[in-house]
Amino acid sequence: MRVGESRALRFSEVQAEDGLADWRMMFQTLETRFATGGFTRGLELVAYIGGVAEELGHTPELDLRATTLHVRLISRDVFGVTQRDLALARGISGVAAELGVPADPAAVEIVELALDTPDHAEVKPFWRAVLGYDDHPLHDAEVRDLAGTGPALWFQRTDPHETPRQRFHLDIRVAPELVAPRTEAALAAGGTLVSDDRAPAFIVLADPQGNQACLTTGLGRD
Repeated sequence: MRVGESRALRFSEVQAEDGLADWRMMFQTLETRFATGGFTRGLELVAYIGGVAEELGHTPELDLRATTLHVRLISRDVFGVTQRDLALARGISGVAAELGVPADPAAVEIVELALDTPDHAEVKPFWRAVLGYDDHPLHDAEVRDLAGTGPALWFQRTDPHETPRQRFHLDIRVAPELVAPRTEAALAAGGTLVSDDRAPAFIVLADPQGNQACLTTGLGRD
């Protein structure tokens, strides 16, 4: 069976639906966390969820830890929550209840980063490059990891400043082989190299407005 409506639902529409007490809508996603109590039980729940997903023809995003399983649902063709996600959520809640695994939706949290800027178009290419992110499919003033692993970065409009000031600082930990291509991409996007004195442990880059970020690795720290 495949549940096929692909229109992105509004928050109020999801709130009005029955059978979703285990879930929280987090802007473009529907999420929950199950308290599995142990890794083996978590694996068992993952297997059951796989069966539901196969039956409905829709795939969840899962993060299995020692005592918890985080589940994220999103229809990436519309970058939002659709009836497909609601059907899958109800099915997942059903198998979790059968296994006696409780949901803890209050534990769901998403961290986003905000950068104050008078002109997001000037700095967005730099941050997209240095983070290895993509443009948000729906919002121009935001870049994000479309795989859902890293925090989203959005640009909050502020009045221009005569002297650039640091609104935040990011450490971006990457595999050593990514430092060079990330640096090249950031420089091509209008950034500058502030310092590589501590390379390969970290290098410091800045966007066109002077906001700094460090590309860090585990090398050179012993």
